[in-house]
Amino acid sequence: MNTALNESTVHARIKAPASPPRLPLTATDKAEMKQRIKRLLVEQNAVLVAHYYVDGDLQALAEETGGHVADSLEMARFGNDSDATTLVVCGVRFMGETAKILNPEKRVLMPDLAATCSLDEGCPADAFSAFCDAHPDRTVVVYANTSARVKARSDWVVTSSIALPIVKHLHAKGDKLLWAPDKHLGHYVQRMTGVDMLLWDGACVVHEEFKGFALNQVRRLHPDAAILVHPESPEEVVQQADVVGSTTQLIKAVTDLPNQKFIVATDQGIFWKMHQLAPHKTLIPAPTAGEGATCESCAQCPWMAMNALQNLEQVLLRGDREIHIEESIRQRALLPIQRMLNFARGHGIGARRNSD
Repeated sequence: MNTALNESTVHARIKAPASPPRLPLTATDKAEMKQRIKRLLVEQNAVLVAHYYVDGDLQALAEETGGHVADSLEMARFGNDSDATTLVVCGVRFMGETAKILNPEKRVLMPDLAATCSLDEGCPADAFSAFCDAHPDRTVVVYANTSARVKARSDWVVTSSIALPIVKHLHAKGDKLLWAPDKHLGHYVQRMTGVDMLLWDGACVVHEEFKGFALNQVRRLHPDAAILVHPESPEEVVQQADVVGSTTQLIKAVTDLPNQKFIVATDQGIFWKMHQLAPHKTLIPAPTAGEGATCESCAQCPWMAMNALQNLEQVLLRGDREIHIEESIRQRALLPIQRMLNFARGHGIGARRNSD
């Protein structure tokens, strides 16, 4: 097995944005704003699609209005299946781009087009294309957390919920892979499959903050707690997990496992759905402190935090934050995304459930 890290693509640490300043909303202001947003959604035949990491108010609003709260695979599937003519994506930019790639005839809006992702930012399309050109014998697999231009250069797109079965499928065919951009998820997939993978050097600013030593200290304080870890986390964190999985898989673990306590190593936005489905259980954030920690994110994605009720209402009023993708790029990016969705459908993976 040949594993290589492309040192030429190592980029400076992506700087997380500061939290956007917003005036706090009173309970009355919030309730009135939600009602206005609901009216705008109906008037514009729009549906709200929210990721598990955004603010709980947005997740609740999506569910109350016939929208959907999900991980990135199910967000893509829901947007593709919806009859709405406008998709409002509360998440980060690659999610909005994926919605537009799959639905070119629909208007796709986002509360803030600057809500990007450290993985996306750390994998520039031109540098990535050169990396691919240098290894033409490898099948190119990219994580969903990438730009439309990077997806357009790939053979397959995967999310964390479907990465393992797709890579196992490719491994069985004898393919050697070029993987981007998350090195931690790449290492995890490689360990689980034994596939020959060449890894891009990227990481999520949220998950990279989790520290193995600090996690071990917390688990000693709560020996009865199950540890839930997203595979974008460093290996020393993943190795301590009782469950490793996507956001949807971690939420399912909270409802399915008998434990009353859970230490959760992913973005704390997920706690809203976990509390909703298992209100009697105790959720403990995995520590982002310890040797080497900067606590730049403190287990909350600063780009996800750019989504709020205030700018959601504004984008519905003005319609000025619309996703546009050059058609030639969209068509090329559609192929690997559709390949993923077809694989999921053919293997019964990730079918939407009302409880998601």
